[in-house]
Amino acid sequence: MINAWARATNRLDVVIDGILRWDVEALYAVSESTPLRRIAPLLAGATYLGDGYLWGVLALGLILFGGPADRSYVLVGGGISIINIAIFRLFKLLFARPRPVFTTFGLRSRFMDRYSFPSGHATTSFGLAFVISHCYPLLAAQVVVYLAAGTIALSRVYMKEHYPLDVICGALLGICISASLLPVFERLFF
Repeated sequence: MINAWARATNRLDVVIDGILRWDVEALYAVSESTPLRRIAPLLAGATYLGDGYLWGVLALGLILFGGPADRSYVLVGGGISIINIAIFRLFKLLFARPRPVFTTFGLRSRFMDRYSFPSGHATTSFGLAFVISHCYPLLAAQVVVYLAAGTIALSRVYMKEHYPLDVICGALLGICISASLLPVFERLFF
């Protein structure tokens, strides 16, 4: 019985080591990609916009120029985002995975936490993309918000602030939380 447990544990360790090795290799493949280097300014801008500026400007526009339903959608998105942030922060503390490259200098480093998993940018961006695509079921709107969320997530890997699995799991986390909470928040605000 103990031997079987030890073999199973050893196989699991091998699988996890393989996944983590892939994660590091994928990080360097993305961050050193020649085609992505051509759009490096776009990716750097996406990282900063993903700090909340993009979604904040969108919310402000809906509040100022939208109707009552738009204002309710902003409340739904804001409420879900607060929960997304609380959950990804808890996960970061639980997993405590160090960032690929953690710098302690520069203005941006003052705002970053030390942990990588899951990506908060991906969690909130994909969570909001899910909410927006549900509230505004126009194909053009859905393409734009998911393209923005995907660009933000890709930028995090390109800038070596996250591993690919950090952003993949963050995106899935944000979508799952938003899908779970959206019916509750719609009942509250509509």
